[in-house]
Amino acid sequence: MFPQTFKGFNAKVTLHADRVEIKRALTAKIGGAKDAVIMLTEVVEPLSKAPTRMLNGYVYLATNPDPEHLRIWADAPRTKIGGNPQAILFTWWQREAQVEFMTALEAARRALRPDA
Repeated sequence: MFPQTFKGFNAKVTLHADRVEIKRALTAKIGGAKDAVIMLTEVVEPLSKAPTRMLNGYVYLATNPDPEHLRIWADAPRTKIGGNPQAILFTWWQREAQVEFMTALEAARRALRPDA
């Protein structure tokens, strides 16, 4: 079952039983994007917006250490989401990968807290 890999816009997300690894493409790194490793136990809430034909969608992994303003405006301008290392963008053509990632992410989070 693990690891599972999903392709996003200029990034690849690998879901492990205990963490999510986001690896950026070289072109994204040149633009200032960074790779990230986020422990699933630190994820407070995965915030997601589906892509449209005009705008990319995203999955943002909000964690407790995030500053409060990041959690509040997670649905605000996409440039702020897109530049965050805990977010991965998905194009219209990658919308199925986004749904599959969210489904697998929720299953992995549930497996970590069987009492919930």
